[in-house]
Parts: sequence; C-alpha cells; structure tokens
Amino acid sequence: FGGSVHEPMIDLVKIMSTLVDSKGTILIPGVMDSVAPLTDFEKKLYEGVDFSLESHKRACGAKRLLYEPDLEKSLMHIWRYPSLTLHGIEGAHAGPGAKTVIPAKVIGKFSIRLVPNQDPSKIADLVRAHVTQVFETLGSCNSMKLTTDGEGAPAFGGNPQDRNYIAAAKANECVYGVQPDFVRSGGSIPVTLTMQDTGRSVVLFPVGRNDDGHHGQNEKIDLNNFISGIKLLAAYLTEFASLASSGEVPESPASKPDPVAKRRRTGCARFMAGFTCECGDCA
Repeated sequence: FGGSVHEPMIDLVKIMSTLVDSKGTILIPGVMDSVAPLTDFEKKLYEGVDFSLESHKRACGAKRLLYEPDLEKSLMHIWRYPSLTLHGIEGAHAGPGAKTVIPAKVIGKFSIRLVPNQDPSKIADLVRAHVTQVFETLGSCNSMKLTTDGEGAPAFGGNPQDRNYIAAAKANECVYGVQPDFVRSGGSIPVTLTMQDTGRSVVLFPVGRNDDGHHGQNEKIDLNNFISGIKLLAAYLTEFASLASSGEVPESPASKPDPVAKRRRTGCARFMAGFTCECGDCA
C-alpha cells in the first residue's frame, strides 16, 4: 500500500516535528507569552549557584548541553522556562529486525513542563489549536484526535523576598554555615498549591541528597541529613518567630551576596555525622 495511501505515521511525525525544535525551543504559538519576565532580582539568584554542569551531563548521559558552558542560562532553562518533551509513539514497530507493515493507527506522546503564571487549560487550548491547524494543512484523509492524560496542574512558585524564605535562609546559615542557593526545580508536591491558595506563603527546603532515590525501593536518608534536618526545622521556627515579633522584614540575603558566607564548612567527622562540632575547625 506504500505510495498510495496517507500513512498515519508520516502525518504524526510531521505534526510532532512542529511542536519543538532541536534546540528545545517550543514552537507552539502563545505558549511562551505567559512566562513571567526575568527581573533583575531573580537574575542575581542564578549568579554563583553551586551547580555542576559536568555532573548534570553525567547524570543524564549527555555529551553536550544545549547552553553549555553558560551556567546561568542553562539553569534558567532547567528551572524557570517551560519545556516540551517528545516521549514516544505507540502502535509503531519498535522491536528488532526489519519491518515493512504500515501502522494503521499511531499515538504520539509528549508533555509540557509548565512554570508559574501559566494556566494549564489555556496552554492545552493553544496546543489543541496548533495541532489542529497543522493537521489540516496536510490534506490527509486520516483522522486526528488530541487527548490529555488527566488535567495539568499549575506550577508552584514562591517569593524569595518573603519573610518565610528569609527565615529559611537564616536557618540554613545557622545549621550548615553557608548562605543557601535559591533554586527552582521540577517536582510533584500538589499540596503546596492547596496551601498557597489559602493566601499563605509556602517555602520548601530539602534536607536530603540527590542520590537518596526518592520514592524508589532503596530510598534512604543519610544520618547527618536526618539530624541536621531536625536542627534546621528548629532553627527555621526560631528565625521566623524572631522576624514576626520584630514586625520588620529585613532585606533578603539573596540581594546581598556574601563571599564569606558562601564558603562551605569543611566539616569534621563529628559535624558530618550530624552532631555539634567540638573541634572548632568547622566554624
């Protein structure tokens, strides 16, 4: 039948090729319009972030990153800008060996990682309009249907200049002896949105490591992280109470980079085990 029919696979590949380019740029009109502009304050947050692009490459198995060696630009595209990923095609031949059968039905799968200010329903409308318009230009006699796997969730974003974040930053300095980096990261913690909808400020600060195997069979937490996490929570509550009682919101630490504060403790064995240092070398 090849050469005499409108092949579904060809139609699908053509449509999917119009969603994103090889540089990661989303090609669907209007999707980027709702992304919040980059402010001077936020731009400063990316300066000096303790993040290794080499480690990132090893973790994802890539030989080169899209915006390497620009660390700040790479972090912005990981954290603050939406991304569109093509995941696969169902119904196509994927096994080893040659295959000449023309698939009668194929399903393409892709997702969009949203960021704050983006409305999932509006983004879905933009995607639907774009896919429909592209399919119509093909002149194909095949049919096309776009469906979503559940409803998309809005992205969570906090305010680093909020009293909550300032208290968290001071608590981190107290426990770990280093000014923390303010980061944005993908995750699935929908309760944060529910809490934020009540008008409360929500701050997230991790106490584990990136090799803890979250939600996996061998999920773990190191002893020093567990004990330091207890200290961190206590320090945070103390700092937040202190700021609340003063009635003043000091300038965010992120707006005043302190090269001394950014220097990490070396940490003796006792400190790294999560206990109070008694040798004096960790101060």
